[in-house]
Amino acid sequence: MNWTTGAGKSINFFDITQKIKSHNKNKGQVIVGTDSHVKTGKCTFTTTIVLVGAQNQKGGLYFYKIEKYNDPDRFYNRILKEAEKSINMAMKITELCPSTNVEIHIDISPEECNNRTSPMAKMLVGYAVGSGFACKIKPESFAASVVADKHSK
Repeated sequence: MNWTTGAGKSINFFDITQKIKSHNKNKGQVIVGTDSHVKTGKCTFTTTIVLVGAQNQKGGLYFYKIEKYNDPDRFYNRILKEAEKSINMAMKITELCPSTNVEIHIDISPEECNNRTSPMAKMLVGYAVGSGFACKIKPESFAASVVADKHSK
C-alpha cells in the first residue's frame, strides 16, 4: 500500500521506518491516528504517522495512506475500525522499530462531553492502552482529528 508524505510525494513504508528510526534516535515522538469519512456511499479511511519533537526539529513531519471502501460500516463499527487501524499500524511500527514508543490518537470525544462518540471513549482508550500504547482522545488527538481528517475528505 502506497504512502504519501505531507508534501504530497509518494513514499514506501520501508523508507518511513528508516525515518522513524532516525527520529527515535533524536528523541522524537511517533504518533499514529486514523480518521474516516463517508461520502456518496463510499468510506475513506486515512491513517497517519506523525513525527514530532525530535531534537532540533522545527515543526512536524507526517505520512498518510488512504483506503477506500464501497460499503461503509455503521457509525460505531467505523469508529472501532479507525482505532483498530491505528493500533495495527502502531504494532507494525514497533515490530520493525522495537525501541520506538508509539502513541495512538483516536478521534473520539471524552465521556463527559456527551457527543456521539463519547460512549465509546473508555472502550477504545482501553483497547489502545491494553495493546501497549499511550492514547489520546479529543481535544488532544491531533494526528487523527486534524492530520488524518484533512486527508479523509
